[in-house]
Amino acid sequence: MDELIDILDSDGNKTGKTALKSEAHRNGWFHQTVHIWFYTNDNKVLLQKRAKSKVIFPLLWDVSVAGHIGSGEKIEASALREIEEEIGIIVQKSDLQKIGCFTSIQKHSPNLIDSEYHHTFISKLKVNFTLLKKQDIEVEDLQLKSISEFKRDLNDSEMQKLYVPHSKEYYNLVFKAIEKTIKL
Repeated sequence: MDELIDILDSDGNKTGKTALKSEAHRNGWFHQTVHIWFYTNDNKVLLQKRAKSKVIFPLLWDVSVAGHIGSGEKIEASALREIEEEIGIIVQKSDLQKIGCFTSIQKHSPNLIDSEYHHTFISKLKVNFTLLKKQDIEVEDLQLKSISEFKRDLNDSEMQKLYVPHSKEYYNLVFKAIEKTIKL
């Protein structure tokens, strides 16, 4: 779905311009997204397999919930909206713990350059996995995977092909934040 988004400069500041998501991707303009990583007390993370209809990284495992921040939309409001849309649960703003904002530039083709600032959150999954309702247009499948197994997969050259290629630093920051929270 194409949506109107705010365009940022290379430092992550709003430029006052808006564009359709497709136009931003075509031109490599910076824009904002949300990433929400759900975790359980038994050291598992919720992974989403991207729908086969997705243009970018179809059928690869990725962050629990992710999406673009609409023009003028507040970051946390976008996160809450995306959670409800993609996995069918309602969480409170207080359930979100922001762990950072990360720059990502992915050049998929000359006409598809994804230049994003990922506002990244972690949140405890407070409902039973069986109650999640995936949004078929966005999500092919969902799974809970132990962090230790996830780390092994990302360090295996064959297994890592099953996942969206975020930077190792990004994944490590997410793991560290989740593991720190679980120990509290």
